[in-house]
Amino acid sequence: MKLGIISDSHDNIEAIRYVVELFNREGVDLTIHLGDIVSPFCFDYFNKLKSPFLGIFGNNDGEVLFLQQKSEGKLHKPPYEVELDGKEFILMHEPFGLNKLAKEYDYVLYGHLHRVDLRETERGYIINPGELCGCLTKKRTAVILNTKENRAVLTTVP
Repeated sequence: MKLGIISDSHDNIEAIRYVVELFNREGVDLTIHLGDIVSPFCFDYFNKLKSPFLGIFGNNDGEVLFLQQKSEGKLHKPPYEVELDGKEFILMHEPFGLNKLAKEYDYVLYGHLHRVDLRETERGYIINPGELCGCLTKKRTAVILNTKENRAVLTTVP
């Protein structure tokens, strides 16, 4: 399964448009957003994804009701556990207990720090895709994870 993983888009429509095109071109099977979408109108762009969308709320997602409506229930409160392709995932925005969780889950995904973190573990990976918005680091990044090959690739978004 090919997963497109992003976090901290913070209403950056240009970056959202690009990553949607990238994930559609790459044939991503599922897009995962790890929080801080911020405004419900971003779903006007995320809804152009060819893949299903799964996300969690971040600390800057204040419009919870409207985000939930616009996402059609695809956003969840973190931490959120899900099984994908026979692998166990935990999704969170703010990191906690990463090394401990890496012993319990195949993939530990988080955001919030606006810094890339790709660490291979005994079971899989710890992944923070960095920030899609580029507001703190001036780098807009995403990760494409192939669960069949257990390979995570960092992608820079222009």
